[in-house]
Amino acid sequence: MPARGRCGCAEPRRLLPVLRWLPRYSLRCLRLDLLAGLSVGLTVVPQALAYAELAGLPLQYGLYSSFMGCFVYCFLGTAKDVTLGPTAIMSLLVSSYAFHEPVYAILLAFLSGCIQLAMGLLHLGFLLDFISYPVIKGFTSAASITISFNQVKNILGLQGIPRQFYLQVYETLRRIGETRAGDAILGLACLAALLGLRAMKSRLRPAARAEPLAARISYLIVWTSATARNALVVLFAGLVAYSFQAMGWQALTLTGSIPRGLPALRLPRFSSTAANRTVPFLAMVQDMGVGLAVVPLMGLLETVAIAKAFAAQNNYRIDPNQELLAMGALVLLSLAYLTSLFYYIPKAALAAVIIAAVGPMFDAGIFSRLWRVKRLDLVPLCVTFLLCFWEVQYGIVAGVVVSGVLLLYSIARPPVKVWEGDVLLVQPGSSLHFPAIESLRDMICSHALAAASAPRCIILDCRHVSSIDYTVVVGLAELLRELRTHGISLAFCSLQDPVLQVLLSADLEGFQHFPSREEAEWCGGAEPGSSEAATFSSSSQSSLLPSGLLQ
Repeated sequence: MPARGRCGCAEPRRLLPVLRWLPRYSLRCLRLDLLAGLSVGLTVVPQALAYAELAGLPLQYGLYSSFMGCFVYCFLGTAKDVTLGPTAIMSLLVSSYAFHEPVYAILLAFLSGCIQLAMGLLHLGFLLDFISYPVIKGFTSAASITISFNQVKNILGLQGIPRQFYLQVYETLRRIGETRAGDAILGLACLAALLGLRAMKSRLRPAARAEPLAARISYLIVWTSATARNALVVLFAGLVAYSFQAMGWQALTLTGSIPRGLPALRLPRFSSTAANRTVPFLAMVQDMGVGLAVVPLMGLLETVAIAKAFAAQNNYRIDPNQELLAMGALVLLSLAYLTSLFYYIPKAALAAVIIAAVGPMFDAGIFSRLWRVKRLDLVPLCVTFLLCFWEVQYGIVAGVVVSGVLLLYSIARPPVKVWEGDVLLVQPGSSLHFPAIESLRDMICSHALAAASAPRCIILDCRHVSSIDYTVVVGLAELLRELRTHGISLAFCSLQDPVLQVLLSADLEGFQHFPSREEAEWCGGAEPGSSEAATFSSSSQSSLLPSGLLQ
C-alpha cells in the first residue's frame, strides 16, 4: 500500500509539473521572472503583430496566440526557456493551410492540438524521428527565403502581390518601379537598426562587478536596448508615422485599427460561411488536407527541438518556471490598453522585424557540411529545399519520402563482407529484414556456385545481426536446400540469442550453428583462420549508387 501511495503522489507531479516547482518558488524568483517576462514581452508583442501579418490574419490574432499558450504551458510544460506562441515557421504554414481566414486558422489550431494530444496519449512521439535533420534544414532554409521575400512587398510598399513564391518574385520585380519611397526608406532603416543591434548584443561583453558603476549602467542600457530591439524599432517607426499623419502626409502604409480586448472564450466554429454559402466541417477538413498532419508535426518538432537545445546548452533537466506568466501578462496589457497605438505602426517596420527574425534560419553551411560528411544526405535536403518554394507541404512530404527511401534502401541492401578461402565466410553488417534476404541469397550463391572450385562449407557469421523476420527465415530455408543440392553445407556462427531462438523455433532442415567462427571452420573441415587467406569485401549499396555519395 505505501508503495502504491507514493506512485499515486508522483503521477500528478509528472502530469502537472507546476506542482514540483511552485512550492519552492520564492520572491527572488518572482523579481527575476518579471524582468525576464518584460524583456521577452517587449520582443513578443511586435513579433506577434508581424507574424499575424505573415499568416495573412488580422493582427490581433497574433496577440491572442502569444499569451494563451504561455498560461497553459507554464502549468503543463517542461522547458523553462521555451516561449510558446506564434513563430515564423508556423505562421508560414498557417498562411498555406488557413487561406487567410480566421475561421480556418482557429479550427486548424484546435484540430492540431487534438492531434498532438492524441499523439501524446498514444505515445506516437517517435514519429518525429522520421523527419531527418536534412529535411528540417531544407525546410527551414527555404522558409527563411520564402518568408523574407514575402515581406519585400511591405518594405517596398507594394499592394496586391500574390503569395505564391514564384509569382511573388515575378510580380515584385515587374512592379518594382511602383515602390513607395517612404516605406522603402523606413523599412530598410528599421532592418539595418535591427541587424546592428543584434550584432551589438552578440559582441557585448558582460560588465564585471568590479568595474565602475558607470560601466555597469552603460552595459545594462546597451543590453536592454539590444534585447528589446524589436519594440524600440517599432516604437520609433510608429512615432515617425504619427508625425507624418499629424502633418497630413500619407508617406507610409500603416497597420490600421486593431480591436481592443479579448475574444469570447468558446469552441471554434465547425463550419464557415463564404459567398452566401455554408462550408460544412468535413469540407473545411478536406480543404486543409495534409496541413492537419504537417502543422501539428512541425509545431511539435519545432518546440521539442528548441527545448532540447536549451536543456543541453544550460545543463538542466527540462523544468518550467514563471517567466511565461510575466510575458503573457504584458501581452494582455497590450491588448487591453495599447491596441489604439498599434494603428500607427508602419507595415514596413513589421516586415523588417520578420526579415531580421527569420534571416538566421537560413543555414548556408549545411550544404558544404553534408558534402564533406555524408553526401547522400544532400538528396533529401535539396529535394525539400527546392520543393518548399513551390508548396511547403510538397517539400516536407517529398523530403520525408526521400529520406524513407534511403533508409529502406540501407535496410534492403545491408553491407556484407565476404572472405574466400577453404570455406566461404559471409558476414552481414546489420540486422536482416525481408527486403534484404534475396540480395543476400544471390550474393552467397554467386560466390559459392560461380567459383571454379566450389567450397564445401559456407559460414554465415551473424555477430552483427540482432533481429530477423519470418521472410528471412523462409529465405534461409530455401538457401539451405539450394546449397545442399550442390553438396555445400551452410553453418551459422555467433548467433545472438533472439536470432537463435527464432531459427530454432523454425526447425530448419539442416540447420547447424556454432558459438564462434573458429568452431564453425573446424567443423567445416578447414583450418581455423583459413578463410582469412583471401579476402573480398563488398557493400551491396555500392553496386547501385556512385561511390562519392556514400562518403
